[in-house]
Amino acid sequence: MSTPLALGLTVLLLTLNAFFVASEFALTGSRRSRVEPLVKESAAARKVLWSIEHLSRMLAAAQLGVTLCSVGLGALAEPAIAHLLAIPLESLGLSPAVVHGIAFVVALLLVVSLHVVLGEMVPKNVSVTHPEKSALKLLPALLLFEKVFYPVVAVLNWCSLGVLKLFRVQPKDEVDSAFTASEVASIVAASQAAGVLSDEQGLITGALEFSDHTAREVMVPVEDVAGVARGVTAAQIERSVAVTGFSRFLVRANGNVIGYIHMKDILNVAEASRDEPLRDWVIRPLVSVHPDDEVEDALAVMQRSRTHLASVISEGDVIGIVFLEDILEELVGEVRDSMQRDERRQ
Repeated sequence: MSTPLALGLTVLLLTLNAFFVASEFALTGSRRSRVEPLVKESAAARKVLWSIEHLSRMLAAAQLGVTLCSVGLGALAEPAIAHLLAIPLESLGLSPAVVHGIAFVVALLLVVSLHVVLGEMVPKNVSVTHPEKSALKLLPALLLFEKVFYPVVAVLNWCSLGVLKLFRVQPKDEVDSAFTASEVASIVAASQAAGVLSDEQGLITGALEFSDHTAREVMVPVEDVAGVARGVTAAQIERSVAVTGFSRFLVRANGNVIGYIHMKDILNVAEASRDEPLRDWVIRPLVSVHPDDEVEDALAVMQRSRTHLASVISEGDVIGIVFLEDILEELVGEVRDSMQRDERRQ
């Protein structure tokens, strides 16, 4: 074979190798959720979706293509490049053995470098960066290759699945894909626009945004929370409930929050003792969270302590109170305390 023809085939094989590598990574990197919306309007998208659903066959086709191209490069490229390098080396008066050795090593290094960089790394990175876009352009051609070489692909795929079963590995026909919150949000938005979701959209969106909020964002400043002084009486609590409609009150002593009292804690106080200061054991302790804790972490703290509120502590001082109702509102919308009579909290 002439050297120019061999070099031309080398470029072709290098290009095809890049195609098969890019197709393989585009196939494994594409998400069904991003391809499915395009299926109705794009034949290429339908082919991509089919390829995703028949992963093992398409990977076998891609690997067959990579192997054929790699073998071809080794058979054609190295001798052709070595022959070109031998011409100037021979003009230096070097012995044939030395010329052959130098030309072989340099040609081999050059072919390997081109194969790794242009045939592997560059196409791989392009497909990893833009998997769906690459898949739409490349997989229809890979699917055609798979159909042409179907008998070989089928045998290779059958052999690989057989080896996996020998090692008790369950093969899968489709890549498992976990969605990020932003991807699920885009699915919800598209579904809502298509009229698939209605009332459920707010709940799903709230759940996706749940972890984006911190205790600092949902807390009520401590100075804005209704409270009573240590030594308050049951009668005073009853009057406060009647006036405010709140069911829980912070208890303060010397300017510090020491706990809270729930309305039901005074229901069993004897009539004769209703004007006497309440004992400290009636005061419930407050669990604490950090201002930068996510609301789901604050919720977990409340669940473990079986309480409806927690203090937000920064540098040893209580700066706010997080209420269970406020956390739930981040998820499902407005929640009103059954004892609440106005727009204020607690």
